[in-house]
Amino acid sequence: MSARLVPFRALLLLCAAFALAAAAPAFAKSRDKLLTDTLRAYAATIRWGTIEQAESFVDRGWREAHPLTTLELERYKQVRFTGYNERPAMPVGDFEVHQRVEIGLVNVHTQEARTIIDDQIWKFDRKAKSWTLHSGLPDLTRPD
Repeated sequence: MSARLVPFRALLLLCAAFALAAAAPAFAKSRDKLLTDTLRAYAATIRWGTIEQAESFVDRGWREAHPLTTLELERYKQVRFTGYNERPAMPVGDFEVHQRVEIGLVNVHTQEARTIIDDQIWKFDRKAKSWTLHSGLPDLTRPD
């Protein structure tokens, strides 16, 4: 091997290391922006969309393990979401955040208003490059 080739390879390895180090913060920023966008979209969907649309944010494995029952779907049809007040998402490692949300709702039949607390667990799927909800949809039977 040529004496000139060794320093050139070392220089290439050094450049590759710098490129990887520079890419890590960029990846973290894009992951954080994606989290912010996902949390906003989910909040808007809970507030203004349908429960079926909201369910698309829930992790596929979680949905398969905890399918919505007919009774649960009927409960969702009996309420209108009137508020969504979230606390800041708290990181639990690089690929998981927890968020507590106070959700206002009104029973469409009785017009009775109440609030529920929804403790959410969001995880980043590195393969799909997306955040998914791993705690399911809001539990309407949970007391204030």
